[in-house]
Amino acid sequence: MTWDPRTLPDLSGRVYLVTGSNAGLGYFASEQLVRAGAHVLMSARHPNRLSAARAAIRRRVPDAAPDATEPLILDTSNLASVRSAAASVRGKGALDGVLLNAGIVHAPKTRETTIDGHEVVFATNALGHYALAGELLPALAEAAGRMVWVGSMSTSLTPYDPVDPQLVDGYTPWRAYVQSKVATTALGFEADRRLRAAGIPVASIVAHPGYSTGGRTPGIAGVNEPSRAKRFRDNLQAAMAQSKEHGAWPLVRALTDPGIEGGEFWGPRTGSRGEPRKQTASRVTRDPVVGARLWDVAETATGVRWPFEMAARVRR
Repeated sequence: MTWDPRTLPDLSGRVYLVTGSNAGLGYFASEQLVRAGAHVLMSARHPNRLSAARAAIRRRVPDAAPDATEPLILDTSNLASVRSAAASVRGKGALDGVLLNAGIVHAPKTRETTIDGHEVVFATNALGHYALAGELLPALAEAAGRMVWVGSMSTSLTPYDPVDPQLVDGYTPWRAYVQSKVATTALGFEADRRLRAAGIPVASIVAHPGYSTGGRTPGIAGVNEPSRAKRFRDNLQAAMAQSKEHGAWPLVRALTDPGIEGGEFWGPRTGSRGEPRKQTASRVTRDPVVGARLWDVAETATGVRWPFEMAARVRR
């Protein structure tokens, strides 16, 4: 099937949740979904930033329905916030897909913990999304929908095995980020294995944006306003970098292309930039032993046990 990321299929009547919608990949994924006619639940931690992002979509997609977007306050580093947001979404009925995008890219220089006591990068990027996807499983099953986990090309560059996912020892900002993305990707593949085993019609897919930078991204008031210095620095990397607008392409394709199956891994054509292509994830992220171990860690840390039996009984 030919796929043009600039002209998506008609998504009228579809409902999607995008975490971290106020900027970057989450914003552009939301905009692309709205352009195709979808109703998007845009989530973020800060109400003002979320309002600015929704206003930007109204400006840039003037023919969209007035209610094309809907705000949802959600902080994936805070499990109480995750539970509250998930309850709100479940109350709206079936959900066609969730893009598990929110996250920390630039990790703190020293180890920090959340209100729940978890290392902040692991909590924000992996644990919160594990909990959210589990809480939303019945709503996704009702629509035979899909969940898309956002990975990173860094997991192939330095494929750490997160034997200490909370990084109690040996914390560095780079290790915190990469381990969180190894965990996110491994959880996405493990979710696919468990969903298939339970006979639940929900696909779990992993996609990554390549090397997407703000300095190569269109300027949008309230969403992306890079300095001249940042534009200059990022444009020096034009041979391997792309905009966050294009970085959202693999994520949106994974969320909406009916030809994509659970357990697949998608990213830009060259690895760092280009149109979406099916790819092979790093070995550690595909290892079922690693996936099962991280699943147990996430289940224990969040207290969320995915309702597989309930979701399997949902009638579409």
